[in-house]
Amino acid sequence: MKITFLTLFPEMFEGFRNTSIIKRIIDKKIAEIEVVDIRDFSLDKHRHVDDTPYGGGAGMLMMVDVLDRALESVKNENSYVLLTSPKAMPFKQADARRLLQKEHIVIVCGHYEGIDYRFEKYVDEKISIGDYILTGGELPGMVVCDSVLRLLDEGITKESLEVESYDNNLLEYPQYTRPYEYKGDKVPDVLVNGNHKLIKEYNLEMALRETLKYRPDLLENREFTKEEEKILERIKEETLSND
Repeated sequence: MKITFLTLFPEMFEGFRNTSIIKRIIDKKIAEIEVVDIRDFSLDKHRHVDDTPYGGGAGMLMMVDVLDRALESVKNENSYVLLTSPKAMPFKQADARRLLQKEHIVIVCGHYEGIDYRFEKYVDEKISIGDYILTGGELPGMVVCDSVLRLLDEGITKESLEVESYDNNLLEYPQYTRPYEYKGDKVPDVLVNGNHKLIKEYNLEMALRETLKYRPDLLENREFTKEEEKILERIKEETLSND
């Protein structure tokens, strides 16, 4: 897999490419990250990449011709082009798994007030990481890249992937490590008794509790097993009795 960033600020990607899991993936040649400076495709001696909008308005817009030349320099028949934009549905874990199937992803990092609308016809999909505005698309681009590459073989362990938040529309259950007791706060006994069946049941219940508390919207369209239905009913009864 290869991910190419088109950006006005290539220096922002130095730490990202040279740290932690992403660095290991690159070093093992499991995936490649390419960073291309959009300014290199300006025909202006001052390397201008933006201009004022027709019809007036605040801010500056990135120019369609500069963006198109930059895209054409890296694009091939297998490329899938993403544009960072607030005008998109929020990026989800399912999107990361979907994008994992792509051979070459190009992420165009928007900036300034936005881009010339005509460039959108060269894009396969727009992406957003949330309902808020950032100064540029570099951070969202890195978020998307990280979420995809960590799913690759040797990114992180298969076991870790299987219990992550948002898979199966559940938040991850609480986890603990040593020391067993800290300031009077002990690890739940069920996790240290060695009974794996009880541990699995406990973790499922805690995942449901966490999801119901923090992200009940994730449960709205989820199909529950009979065991999960019983647990949810018990949790709701507890809630009513405590009101």
